[in-house]
Amino acid sequence: MSAPRVYAALIRHGAYRQLSGAPSAHQPFPLVAAGEAQARSAAQALGRELQQRRWRLHPVIDSSRLLRAWQTAEVIRRDCEGPGGGSRIEQFDALAERGVGSAANLTAAQIEAILAADPRFGAPPAGWKADSHYRLPLQGAESLLDAGRRVAGHLQQRMQALSAAATSDTLKLFVGHGAAFRHAAYHLGVLEYGRIAELSMHHARPIYLEYRADSPWLHTGGEWKIRASGAERRD
Repeated sequence: MSAPRVYAALIRHGAYRQLSGAPSAHQPFPLVAAGEAQARSAAQALGRELQQRRWRLHPVIDSSRLLRAWQTAEVIRRDCEGPGGGSRIEQFDALAERGVGSAANLTAAQIEAILAADPRFGAPPAGWKADSHYRLPLQGAESLLDAGRRVAGHLQQRMQALSAAATSDTLKLFVGHGAAFRHAAYHLGVLEYGRIAELSMHHARPIYLEYRADSPWLHTGGEWKIRASGAERRD
């Protein structure tokens, strides 16, 4: 008899009240009505997937601590709650979006002005917000690849533990942020580096990955969002 298989659903939070012109970073704002509706749709999609694939739903949802992610996770938890109850959300710093450190929640123009006024720093490269390798030279800042590595480490640790304990094919939910999840997928061998910039994630539409201990993870379901040419990057 083959060993149980374990799957992770990566779920980007629903639409929220995002500051215009600012890297999404660690903005503390809630979902808007459309974001709540997206979370409810995610729960319905998850229910269909669980039924079709005969997966057990792991009772613990891992969520970023940012409000928009927790609210998305809570809607999904409530709508997917089985008759026996017992599901819960656990929140983790490790699932946060890329941090820009001491420049958190400033606009891109404000950040560039700060760098220009500081004699220690040069101007950031054009398109720095979407540059996977670039890290602002400010205390606490990360690159997108740094954030992806952090998220990938969390996914790897949690799914390895689940794989060791699972007695049936099981799905575990992770609710977080689009750019961090895409870069995590690169670190896990799911996305080629060149595709990271081409793709985004739909709000609250799961991407399903199979955890495999001895080989790269496998994308088994859900669609990445194809980024329109010239579209503003808001994740």
